[in-house]
Amino acid sequence: MVKAQVRTKHSEAAGERYQPVAHSAADEAKLFARPGFKQAYDALEEEFAALEALLEARRAAGLTQAQVAERMGTTASAISRLESSLSSEKHSPSFATLRRYAAACGKKLIISLA
Repeated sequence: MVKAQVRTKHSEAAGERYQPVAHSAADEAKLFARPGFKQAYDALEEEFAALEALLEARRAAGLTQAQVAERMGTTASAISRLESSLSSEKHSPSFATLRRYAAACGKKLIISLA
């Protein structure tokens, strides 16, 4: 099922957790019926998996973007850009940046090829 998640500055600052609302089966069927949608969606599988790993590491550590930024010596907006960059083709973070992010969350970056 396709999920959408949006956090606002207000909700992040207030410590609120946005609960994503899943698309209905009918919504999903409409999306996947569009020409080229399934191929484009499948092509993003690796990026979404990487993004989910980053977000899960941050959640498991109980950290906000601002807290990760402080630990990395950067800004919350830089962390926001880093997290969003994995779901866009605008920028690819370096391994050094991903290592620092993982360390800030108390994790170790491990890359695997299947």
